[in-house]
Amino acid sequence: MATIMNSPSVMRAPSNQRPWWQTLISGVTAVIVGGILLWAPAKTKVEAYLILIVILGIYWIVEGIFNILAIFADRSMWGWRLFLGIISIAAGLYIVMYPAATAIALPKIFVLALGAWGLMYGIILLIMAFKGGGWEDAILGVLGIVFGLALTLNYYVSGMGLAMLWTSAVFGVVGGIVLIIRAFRQRSA
Repeated sequence: MATIMNSPSVMRAPSNQRPWWQTLISGVTAVIVGGILLWAPAKTKVEAYLILIVILGIYWIVEGIFNILAIFADRSMWGWRLFLGIISIAAGLYIVMYPAATAIALPKIFVLALGAWGLMYGIILLIMAFKGGGWEDAILGVLGIVFGLALTLNYYVSGMGLAMLWTSAVFGVVGGIVLIIRAFRQRSA
């Protein structure tokens, strides 16, 4: 009986984070989306623009699902994770179902909605960072708040759609790299 109780699998502490591979997939997806937004040569074409919008919608759906699945691995702050997951999935589904409408509404409604999402996401991540989430959550939270403020305070300005693309691209690349680093740190721990 003492041998069983002292085995490493029994004494392992529960993790406060979702599985490392989910974090890695989120990070790689964010870097890919951010890279497309920054460096795609055909980003001025309508087809590329619509593809980027659909990719963003798919990313939000996947991220929302991962946030909800993380509840099963760690029940702390499950309400915030569920809320963030539902909001991400709803926004992603809308974008995937209505990419043309989203593209047309981008300068006003979409930018404002994206800014509100960025603010909520950033605030939730900062709360999670202060409750033991780590420096990665703090960086992503600050980026989310800056991203959200940049969009919500200037959504009415002409050309904000272009600014949204650049802001999303930088957020995707930097945030994705942070998530990839976090995933490998989780795996080694």
